[in-house]
This record gives sequence, C-alpha cells and structure tokens, in this order.
Amino acid sequence: MGQDPGEVGARRVGDEQNKSPEQLRAEIEADREQLGDTVEALAAKTDVKTRAREKAEELKRTATSKKDDLLSKAQRSPAEADRSGTSQPANSGGSSALEQLKATARQNPVQTAALGAFLGGVLLGRVTSRR
Repeated sequence: MGQDPGEVGARRVGDEQNKSPEQLRAEIEADREQLGDTVEALAAKTDVKTRAREKAEELKRTATSKKDDLLSKAQRSPAEADRSGTSQPANSGGSSALEQLKATARQNPVQTAALGAFLGGVLLGRVTSRR
C-alpha cells in the first residue's frame, strides 16, 4: 500500500550502479541458490506419490506405536491393573489379556476406531494390489 506496483520487490537501478562486478556476481549467485531451493521445495510439494508414501509411513508408525501401547497395557500384571483402576476378570491367561484389551478399547473409542480403520485400509490395499 502506498507503493508503486511496478516497484514492489524490485531494486532501484541507482543502487546497482554503486556496486562492483564482484558484488553483483555474488548477489546473482545467492539469488540463483535461493531460486534453486525454491524450485526444489515446489517440486517436492507437487510430488504427490512421494508425499502419499511419506504420509502412509507416518500413519503406519503411529498405528504401530498405538498398537504396542495397547498390547503392553493389556499384558500388564494383575497387580498393576488393580492399582490403575481397571477391572481384572477372575480367570487368568489369554482370556484375561483379551478382557483387558477390550476394556482398554472401550475406554479409548476414538483411538480404537482409528486403529481399526487404518488396519482395514492396509488389508484392503493388500487385497486390491494383488489383483
């Protein structure tokens, strides 16, 4: 605002006359490097396939982390579960861990749904890619 639209982002010619050729070359080289970095950044943003792969890998890492957290909570000892306030079934063994996993899933429905959706997507992707 208040500037001539033709001068926005432009340098004045009078400023360039006071600079030595070495200074001008250095400025041109710096501008070229900056332009190259900008082009690389734009190319990376437009590479949809690579960005999709990166996002898928990130989601896989997140889902695996959440799965490991849920499994570690499900495999805790009964004494730890009693201290944390979760109910522990009377029977022991595999069904105990299953009941604890179910209770954890009920307490965290959003994370459970996200994990289920992710695993469903992975399975669907594998089934459709084999055809």
